[in-house]
Formats: sequence, C-alpha cells, structure tokens
Amino acid sequence: MQIPSFIFLIHLLSSISIGHGRSNIQRSKRKYSNVPLLSGSYNCLPGCATCSPLNGCLSCKPRFFFHLVLEGIRQRGVCLTSCPRGHYGMRSPHVSVCIKCAAGCELCVSRNACERCRADMYRLHGLCHHTCPGGFMPDLQLMRCNPQSERRVETRTRQVPHFLRVHADPCPHVSEVRNVGQSS
Repeated sequence: MQIPSFIFLIHLLSSISIGHGRSNIQRSKRKYSNVPLLSGSYNCLPGCATCSPLNGCLSCKPRFFFHLVLEGIRQRGVCLTSCPRGHYGMRSPHVSVCIKCAAGCELCVSRNACERCRADMYRLHGLCHHTCPGGFMPDLQLMRCNPQSERRVETRTRQVPHFLRVHADPCPHVSEVRNVGQSS
C-alpha cells in the first residue's frame, strides 16, 4: 500500500518544479512555441495586437477582423479591416472574426444571407440551391428561384360586324393578350 502512495508522490513532485514555480505542463507548452509572443507593432503585421513569427497574428487591435489564411498545410493569422470575398465579418466585444460563407455562396453578409451564389446555383431566400425547390421556377438570367404562378394567358379578339363594312371603312380586327390570375 505504501509503494503506490510513494510512486504517486514521486510523480507529483516530478511534475512540479520547486525552484522556479512553473509546472512541466507550462514548460511543455513553451517547448512547442519557442518563439516569443510579440505585441504592438514590433515585427507584427498591421492590425495585430499580438503575434508570433510562426503563426502570424494571434489577436487583433480593435475594429480589425481576425482571419486565418491557409499557406500550404499551415495557417497564419492576419488582421483585416474587412473580410475577404467568400467570408463575412462577425463582430463581438472580445474578438471580431471572418467566417466562411455557406457552401455555394460567393458573397454573403451573414450565414443565411447570400448575396451572390456560384455561377451554377440558384439563389432563394438568401441560400444557394442546385435546383429550385417545388413551387419555384428558375430564372436563368438572374440565377434565382421565382415563385411559380398560376397565371394563364387569355386572348380576346373583337371582330368588326360585316354590315358596317358596306357604309364605312371597317376597323381592323383587334386582339388583346393578357395574363389572368394571381401569382402564388
């Protein structure tokens, strides 16, 4: 019984650095980030509040958006005044970040408010669709889904009576085409 307690005590003491007041956990975190954190404008990109030479910006100054840029298999943080195409800005009191638009959306102002879809997709209620859902028809020119209408075309034709033709110049046949019904 005393041997397991003794092993536990040895393990506990080995994880605490008595002379320096730091645990091995803190040292191991530092081991993986050998580079010092920089603050202010010293070696930081514009807009960065804190940065690292390996990771770029870690936090941004007020009014800047934090955005991760993919460089090969690495990601680097950058601070931008506005988010890049395909992303929208989400502001909060603590951090403002750029968030990727929903799938198929090229330009958005929020997660569910797409302004422009990819060229092969239709827009409906701020979302992008490969095909228009039931009750909607595709508008190929504007690439959006419009409500299907229950309209029909009705043609009325007025013919001039024959007895008037003898005494005067007859009016030409008149026809009128109009849409009847309401859109749904």
